[in-house]
Amino acid sequence: MIDHIQPAQLSAWITAQAAQGPAVVLDVREPWEVQTASVTAQGFELLTIPMSTVPLRLQDLPRERPIACLCHHGARSMQVAAFLAQQGFDTVANITGGIHAWSSQVDASVPTY
Repeated sequence: MIDHIQPAQLSAWITAQAAQGPAVVLDVREPWEVQTASVTAQGFELLTIPMSTVPLRLQDLPRERPIACLCHHGARSMQVAAFLAQQGFDTVANITGGIHAWSSQVDASVPTY
């Protein structure tokens, strides 16, 4: 099952999953996008793996820990979250609205593009 959470709900989601270990936010945007706007890891580990390379880098993702996927608006991250769930990852979420919503809900210093 894939949870759908708004950026403002991420902290609560991480707290709810704490028994499974430290949460990971998986940013699946392209390198130029991450350079343009990125989040600060607070209470989670931040991994940046572009969507196209996720299948090749599954071994880099901790299966036992909760993973919340992030992209620009939430479409690519939803596809990656669904893929991870199909690959047997237990606790997966999509950050609905992506980095764009992050800017308005969590940290206004994050640029929109």
